[in-house]
Amino acid sequence: MKNMSSAKNLPPKFSLTVQYALRDETLPARSQVRRWTRAAAPAGESAVVTVRFVDSEEGRALNRNFRGQNHATNVLSFPYQPSPQIRGDIVVCVPVVLDEARTQEKKPAAHFAHLMVHGMLHLRGYDHETETEAKKMEALEIAILHRLGFPNPYERN
Repeated sequence: MKNMSSAKNLPPKFSLTVQYALRDETLPARSQVRRWTRAAAPAGESAVVTVRFVDSEEGRALNRNFRGQNHATNVLSFPYQPSPQIRGDIVVCVPVVLDEARTQEKKPAAHFAHLMVHGMLHLRGYDHETETEAKKMEALEIAILHRLGFPNPYERN
């Protein structure tokens, strides 16, 4: 008799943990973070992801320790395992994101959504080190964000 509960028959699992290391009324709800990250996850593959929203101090420390840059940046991705079962962390520095949203005249939710998608694509192995890679990654971001109802993040509204 066949075992019907084999791993091949199970649907892909999407596991998300969201950590809020600070309080801010503009932070997206867990349900929004799940929707945005899941939209950028590869179809038919499993993913285990942690998203952590941090302040400038923690953002700067992580960027310094892992990238050698002594300033906070908007999003950092830490891929631990690539496809077919993605495992990784996405760290979002809230003050940087909110400042960028104001400066770029974007709604905070749209900018957070963009960075969730951007971070997930990094976990999937996409990068923007070369112009070709950047164009491919940006095109994916634009398409995913469009499906989510957000405008092109690379155009000023």
